[in-house]
Amino acid sequence: MEPLNPEQRSLRARLAAQTSWANTLDPTSRTAKARAAANGRFEQQARELHPTATDEQIARVAKHLKSAHFSRLALASAKARRAKSGSRPATAAA
Repeated sequence: MEPLNPEQRSLRARLAAQTSWANTLDPTSRTAKARAAANGRFEQQARELHPTATDEQIARVAKHLKSAHFSRLALASAKARRAKSGSRPATAAA
């Protein structure tokens, strides 16, 4: 069997992922542990930043830390796409 090229590997992985999700009746329960771990990480960061905060305050800070994390990922993704396409960001006219 000859090795697969990157495009074929990507297609095979996509097929496997779609098949796996098709076999999952309750996707929420399948990802519950990962979501709990991620939320716990943001809560831990919030407690480190604000050790004397109330649980209500910690929940609010954790929510914002999570939002900032995903915004950071989106920004990095946009920069990578822009670099890959070779285009430059639009600049405001002076």
